[in-house]
Amino acid sequence: MVQCLPHTLDLSFAALADATRRGIIVRLGRGDASISSLAEAFQMTLTGMKKHVQVLERAGLVVTQKVGRVRTCRLGARGLAAEAEWIEAHRALFEARFAALDDIIDEIEEGSHD
Repeated sequence: MVQCLPHTLDLSFAALADATRRGIIVRLGRGDASISSLAEAFQMTLTGMKKHVQVLERAGLVVTQKVGRVRTCRLGARGLAAEAEWIEAHRALFEARFAALDDIIDEIEEGSHD
């Protein structure tokens, strides 16, 4: 079982709550990219892209490295195992509750046909 501090989950889910940041993660999944190329690809200002990258970096999802005047972004080594585990645990909980609700509805429906 992967252990993750609640604060780390908060940062990750907050970072992933934005469509642009999810798009950045997808883009970086295909390879490293400079902040300026990301800004161009997402049709936003360099300042705006820097802010998005900073949020992803704080969450540990992206790592940046500056070489000369170019800041290059790549996916962080941490990955999303803890987040996926949290989602799976809660998905299973919801499924169990919905299954119990289905059983109750079936009992009610069977009782109404008697």
